[in-house]
Amino acid sequence: MRNQFHTIYAAMLLGLGMLASAAQAAEAGKVVFVTGQVSVAARPLALDAAVQEGDELTTGADGYVYVKTVDQGFLVLRPNSKARIVAYHIDAQNPVNTRVKLELLQGVARSISGAGVKQARQNFRFNTPVAAIGVRGTDFVVYTDQQTSRVTVMSGGVVVSGFAGSCGPEGGGPCEGGASRELFAGQAGLMLQVQRGQTSPQLLRSPVMSPADQGAPARPDEPVGKVGGSSPGADVNLDAQKSNNVLNNSKQITQNNVTPGGGASVPPLVDQQPETVVPVKPVTPPVLPPVVTRGPEEVIWGRYEAIAGGSMDAATQAKMKNGTYDLELVLGPYNIARLKSTAYVAPREGTASFVLTGSDAVLQRTGGNWVQAAVENAQLDVDFAKRTFKTSLDVVGDNMRVPFSVAGNISQHGELVNPNQITDNRIKGYLGGANVEEAAYLFQYKSNFVTVNGATKWGR
Repeated sequence: MRNQFHTIYAAMLLGLGMLASAAQAAEAGKVVFVTGQVSVAARPLALDAAVQEGDELTTGADGYVYVKTVDQGFLVLRPNSKARIVAYHIDAQNPVNTRVKLELLQGVARSISGAGVKQARQNFRFNTPVAAIGVRGTDFVVYTDQQTSRVTVMSGGVVVSGFAGSCGPEGGGPCEGGASRELFAGQAGLMLQVQRGQTSPQLLRSPVMSPADQGAPARPDEPVGKVGGSSPGADVNLDAQKSNNVLNNSKQITQNNVTPGGGASVPPLVDQQPETVVPVKPVTPPVLPPVVTRGPEEVIWGRYEAIAGGSMDAATQAKMKNGTYDLELVLGPYNIARLKSTAYVAPREGTASFVLTGSDAVLQRTGGNWVQAAVENAQLDVDFAKRTFKTSLDVVGDNMRVPFSVAGNISQHGELVNPNQITDNRIKGYLGGANVEEAAYLFQYKSNFVTVNGATKWGR
């Protein structure tokens, strides 16, 4: 009797453990396209199936699967590949709690960052058997076997490191030590390669055995990005290509009795009248919806008080007070704020020149009234290696042209800092964006004759 009780009690504990384990496994995404042999835990993977944390996906020689993640990203597996969803927890309200970890055990995969990953790039890791990959808000393709991994970038940028020292496969987030290397989409024709035991990746010119050359090319309907764009962070267009190639590919799929969206066989056509030729309608792969959902602006500024005949920027002030943005910086009649928990991750080398995309300024002669002014001849240059910036512009108004210029440092959080704290020339602002393609700052100039205040927005 006692043994029977112990058996029942043990079974209850096991059942409770299984229920707790199932409850803890969060949904990572859903299958939006599948064709050929694709399985999860030895079971065929069907269209619209949920993919959970902990799932291991495997594709056969003809298998392709597209998983749309819960934060509107994509994981694409090509033939003869195996990947594991180690963790996919998105906390949109508090991105510091986001944890995403993927593993490509073999084959070719493509990862397109969703909104949650872009807000918490410091908590994303993509492992292969020999390398750790972090992102800058990115679309990249990886090939791997047990000895070698190769990475190409479609949009944005990656930071890659071999496993050594503090960079181990058990970790989370990017490995950014002295042995890591970065690759951005703007570096057209290049890829990074890591071999087992190699800590620092090699920068190679593709297509020297690029992922597409490993026997697993992309389908014509795979999400399409701006390959080799002129600047990191080029927008990704995920609409499927609508071309004859797609139709031809679909006809070939039909002839092979493989139907996109589930891999079910196409039943043979039966001619009731031998003299009538029944046309075969091409099976067109599904058009994937765009996954780049633009969230709140990373940096915003506006007038918090009426001045120079203009009103307070009520919409911007409301955004700053809704809890989404950190405590704002104030300079003159303007304030500026950045999204909470935004991770600033910048290249460790190189320079960048920004272009003015928006501005507002006011000017006051001593003893006079504030008047609206314009910003002209604006320049902003950044040295990522030295973590410095320099900027200059002219403020024009009330028959005056007032020059303004500042050189300063960039903090580890991306804040623009004027180390001299000159009261005549002041600046408060940030660098931002997934690939540091944005900048914004407030500025102030004072002299015995005139006071100038303004705000600027930049891009590249």
